[in-house]
Amino acid sequence: MTIRGERARRATLVDVALAAQVSRQTVSNVMNNPGKVSPETTARVRSEIERLSFRPNLAARYLRQRKANALGIELNATGRHRLGNIQDSFLVELTMAAREQDAHIITFAVEDYLEPIAEYERLLATQMVSGFVLTNTRRDDPRPAWLRAHEVPFVSFGRVWDEPTFTAWADVDGGAGVAQGVRHLTAQGYGTIGYLGWPHGSPVGDDRRSGWVAATTELGIYDPDLQEVPPQDLPAAAAAVRSLIARVGVGGAIVCASDSLAFIAYQMLRDQGLRPGADIGLVGFDDTDFAQEFDLTSLRQPLAEIAQTLLLCLSRAESGDGTPSNGVLFDPTVIPRASTNRSPSAPEHAITHTAGNRTDDGGSS
Repeated sequence: MTIRGERARRATLVDVALAAQVSRQTVSNVMNNPGKVSPETTARVRSEIERLSFRPNLAARYLRQRKANALGIELNATGRHRLGNIQDSFLVELTMAAREQDAHIITFAVEDYLEPIAEYERLLATQMVSGFVLTNTRRDDPRPAWLRAHEVPFVSFGRVWDEPTFTAWADVDGGAGVAQGVRHLTAQGYGTIGYLGWPHGSPVGDDRRSGWVAATTELGIYDPDLQEVPPQDLPAAAAAVRSLIARVGVGGAIVCASDSLAFIAYQMLRDQGLRPGADIGLVGFDDTDFAQEFDLTSLRQPLAEIAQTLLLCLSRAESGDGTPSNGVLFDPTVIPRASTNRSPSAPEHAITHTAGNRTDDGGSS
């Protein structure tokens, strides 16, 4: 039977520690260094081990002992045909940061984005990695709970939304970032500010939308009718953007949850004979290749700092220094470009690319 098949009934070291009313380290000492523990405590712990039918995770223990110093990172299978994916840039920064710590990054892919555990099991069984860096975290994500249950070290780029007690993460403050975008637009003289995002229920999307609500409310320009959160396909998003453009009107602007959505808005403006920036302002999020190629103002994530923070956190945990008391939120930075310039002097960029058949997945960060 595989580990995955046992996970619903398999006791963990944490279960034993709680039942015996001792620390995890004490349980580990009973199994590996019994001389460090009093006979009474040893007897109590062994009694709970037997009662719970606890079996140590030998693979995880071996990985920790051998310290392969290689980290696995899953490539988002839903992103294989998308442009404007922030994970590409993050992977570069993570690889550069790992070099400074004499570590290695092992990339892998999964067949089913929603059922990834088998591939994590397989990679652990090869003994190629000593831990993982998670990305694209979401509600009902099976990975964090499984990794914790099997005592596999990991950190997360993005909050672990279902486990608020888990603190080994670093993320960008999406709400603060979108609020920055709104204030940038009003400072440039745009009046009505709309919002284009992902469907409700996406934790990252909801976080970014909250920044639009907060900033426009603070400025006295909040209008709940000036938002669109279309399904994740291009025709639906294009129809929603056309409607939002009409409601915002010339002299207004749209702040978007991603550069991919901002690019769709850019295309729709051009199709209608409107000039991005001069007629309607646009702000994207993530400062990906879309933003740089089409001169879109965007919010840049501090990916190098995030990568360094995550690797330092994992290194401290593996050396026994424990996990941080809180996750780390980073503020993004507005990168102004032509799409928020109301008096552009340069000719408009010719569109030579298409956005594919998806907008993006609204996943982690």
